[in-house]
Amino acid sequence: MALASDDACRICTHCERAIPSLNIDLHYAHCVRNLEKCKVCSDMIPKKHAEEHYLDNHAPVSCSLCSETMDRDILTIHKGENCPQRIVNCEFCEFPLPAVDLPEHQEVCGNRTEFCSSCRRYVRLRERYNHDASCNVVQDDTVGPSRDVRAAEIGQGPQRRRQPNEFSRRGLVFTIALTGIAVLLGSLFFQKKAEGSQVN
Repeated sequence: MALASDDACRICTHCERAIPSLNIDLHYAHCVRNLEKCKVCSDMIPKKHAEEHYLDNHAPVSCSLCSETMDRDILTIHKGENCPQRIVNCEFCEFPLPAVDLPEHQEVCGNRTEFCSSCRRYVRLRERYNHDASCNVVQDDTVGPSRDVRAAEIGQGPQRRRQPNEFSRRGLVFTIALTGIAVLLGSLFFQKKAEGSQVN
């Protein structure tokens, strides 16, 4: 079967497609009655689906996170990179929160301290990377945030750190014992005095 030559085709003025010359009149009548060109993408769409096509493909949409209205084709980029309500993680504590709240959170979170077991100093989390690079002793990454380290130091630190706590505990026990004895002696004294006054 021989292929039709270019002379055997004509361009439909409605859809701008090449149509065999023998069918052009029938095609044109059908094309004009049933199809319309999308004003946005220039695709030929059945007239009964034109509104649906526009709503599904070209109508402005609202971001489900921040309610901002935008073109559909930038919605994905907006949600992933620009939306102020997208969820991001704090670089210091990995806590997930809306991007709009991140700077304020990181300002506070970055000022928390962490114990460097190499140089035995507390370092701000925001300065930890530079500190690790400049600290000339091998780092021990098993140490947690400062509050955990302080608890560990209290439990496992040198003896001189524990002495004030031990003295205060001994002092407290001594004070309680002394108070108890004083109360007991006082009650015995008042009891004898009350018995003596009843005899008279």
